[in-house]
Amino acid sequence: MDRRAALKLLLAAGGVAPIAGAACRRSTPTTSSSAPTTGATSIATEGGFMSETHDKAHAGRMPALFLAHGSPFLLDDRAWVAELRAWAQAMPRPEAILMLSAHWVDAPATLGATETVPLVYDFYNFPEKYYRVTYPAPGAPALARRVRELLGRVGPVADDPRRGLDHGAYVPLVCMYPDADIPVLQISLPTLSPAPLLEMGRALAPLRDEGVLLIGSGFLTHNLRAADWRGDAVAQPWATEFDAWCAEVLGRRDVDALLDYRRRAPGVKMALPTHEHFVPVVAALGASIDVSEAAAFPITGLTYGSFTKRSVQFG
Repeated sequence: MDRRAALKLLLAAGGVAPIAGAACRRSTPTTSSSAPTTGATSIATEGGFMSETHDKAHAGRMPALFLAHGSPFLLDDRAWVAELRAWAQAMPRPEAILMLSAHWVDAPATLGATETVPLVYDFYNFPEKYYRVTYPAPGAPALARRVRELLGRVGPVADDPRRGLDHGAYVPLVCMYPDADIPVLQISLPTLSPAPLLEMGRALAPLRDEGVLLIGSGFLTHNLRAADWRGDAVAQPWATEFDAWCAEVLGRRDVDALLDYRRRAPGVKMALPTHEHFVPVVAALGASIDVSEAAAFPITGLTYGSFTKRSVQFG
């Protein structure tokens, strides 16, 4: 099933009426007066955050993330919005953000717009209000040059200067950084093969020591046909098992198991009819592979019976 059909299915399935009064800003943002946070890192257990001082050697290192980005309806889910916002507030403030979204698969690795351009509303037949969401984050031309330098050592890098942020990028950012005052650059997934994406994340890892927050955006499970849109939906056993397997493998940083997930993970054919939503987590782990740091799960739980909200922070 292609993405257009899947998103039409999402709307037609019913039972997902938006909750009134989203808890994140959706109009043109103003500049934040908050001072950047430095010298602290987020250590998250399932269901909460703590703040702890960095080792001096790692004082400037940003974490690498994988997050479940939801659909545009996430913007009306008060609880999920609050979790994303709390996560952002628990981390150091980034100088810039590099996004790898499941909704842009294009080879070779391609850099999006480096100036503010319209968003990509890559969904169909949704209520009009979702097409009025804005996120005019500053462009990141300096970051684009640095990414081109790092990735150019391992393969070609292309440019698509008119491509804005898609919903896999801007939906979570609206909730995490609602002032839209941090430069954002999106880069395509050049492949769905895990091993090259691990190396891509590894090549981008130096950005973490330069104030850049690396974010892989997707879903560890993504089966629209299996979704139950009732609010009290019971989690499917295969979704629970796949989520638990991911937690175990990522928790112990088992690179071999993660790269071989299509063969080893339980229920993978149900969890992932297609793989573009899963593989950004491999790139996120790649950005952490050469340092010894724990994986934490700031957001967990299953929604609509088949989607795991599990999100991951490395470092």
